[in-house]
Amino acid sequence: MAQFVLMGAILAVGLVPPDWPQAAQRALTVVGAVLAIAGASFAVWAGRTLGRSLTPFPKPVAAGLVTGGPFEIVRHPIYGGGLGLFAGYSMFAGVPSLVLTVCLGLLWAGKLRVEERLLTAVYDGYPAYRERVRRRLIPFVY
Repeated sequence: MAQFVLMGAILAVGLVPPDWPQAAQRALTVVGAVLAIAGASFAVWAGRTLGRSLTPFPKPVAAGLVTGGPFEIVRHPIYGGGLGLFAGYSMFAGVPSLVLTVCLGLLWAGKLRVEERLLTAVYDGYPAYRERVRRRLIPFVY
């Protein structure tokens, strides 16, 4: 699973140079910590909301379409929260982690497109849900 390899790589390269410039490290650490905590919290909330429907694979588990909680804000809150977590970590860790976080975001953007096709095929109500909840990952942005 490419996503888990990228996640591990993001964490691992954070332990090696280059770091952010010294003048920016304190501010980036504070902002990164807030972003990472918010992202992790959002992803955990979404995972708990999914319950038995939670799976690392794009194919949905036939446990019912979940549209409440964080799924009222964005259609893929676990991916969005995960990006917040890894972007926040990258703000603390350094440029290589941030580059890999962008790669993870691109991977997830492709994965969620596949997921949405599968969700549309499995759940009759998915197109209406997609119209109601316009953003995929990041509220008010994407």
